[in-house]
Amino acid sequence: QVQLVESGGGLVQAGGSLRLSCAASGRAFGSYVMGWFRRAPGKEREIVAGIRWSTTDYVDSVKGRFTISRDNAKNTVYLQMSSLKPEDTAVYYCAASLSSFLRGPYNYWGQGTQVTVSS
Repeated sequence: QVQLVESGGGLVQAGGSLRLSCAASGRAFGSYVMGWFRRAPGKEREIVAGIRWSTTDYVDSVKGRFTISRDNAKNTVYLQMSSLKPEDTAVYYCAASLSSFLRGPYNYWGQGTQVTVSS
């Protein structure tokens, strides 16, 4: 079992930056594919970014603005978000996958952290 706890969300003006963190429990963190998802009001949940070892993948809408990274020694995955737009407003979720695929399926989920971008 893996427990995931996100932090770092908040309110930011358009054009600003935030860094989300996700702390994971468990010994095998380095072997998991990790991902960040988001769910905007009235929309389906979508994957934002994934990381497997040093390989990363991003949804087109955040490419060049968001960066996913991980520190296996700290059991933590990060999402650095820059040039934020109002349409980035959503609840952001961290997730862990037992598969080898960046797009999942994902097996474990955090509780989510709210990101609000004001115009």
